Amino acid sequence: VQLQASGGGLVQPGGSLTLSCAVSGFTLNRTAVGWFRQAPGKEREGVACLSTWNDITHYADAVKGRFTISSDTAKNTVYLQMNGLSPDDTAGYYCAADHGQSSSYALCNDRPSTWGAGTQVTVSS
Repeated sequence: VQLQASGGGLVQPGGSLTLSCAVSGFTLNRTAVGWFRQAPGKEREGVACLSTWNDITHYADAVKGRFTISSDTAKNTVYLQMNGLSPDDTAGYYCAADHGQSSSYALCNDRPSTWGAGTQVTVSS
C-alpha cells in the first residue's frame, strides 16, 4: 500500500496549487481519504477529507470555501485544489487513507491507518 503525494511548491499569496495523491495497493472505492497538514511548531490537522462510500466531504474551518478535495477512481488518485492561499497555509501536506473508514469527518479527526510522504507548500511573496 502506497500513497504518493505531489504538487507542492512555492506560491505567492492569493495563488493556487493542486496537490495529487496517487494511491496503489488498494482501490479508492469504499474508502475515506484525506489531506492533512503540519506546520513547524503546530499540531497536525485534518484539512479536507472525502468518503468514497457516500461522496461526503469534510473541511477544516480554516480552508472552507478555498480548498476542494476530489477523487478520480479510474486513476486511483485524490486531489486537493487550493485557492486563495495565504502564508498561514504554509505546511507539509500529507495524504492519508483508511480503507475501513466510511466517514470523512471521522478520518479528518482521527489518525488514518495509511499515510504517504508529504509535499511542502510554501506561501510567500
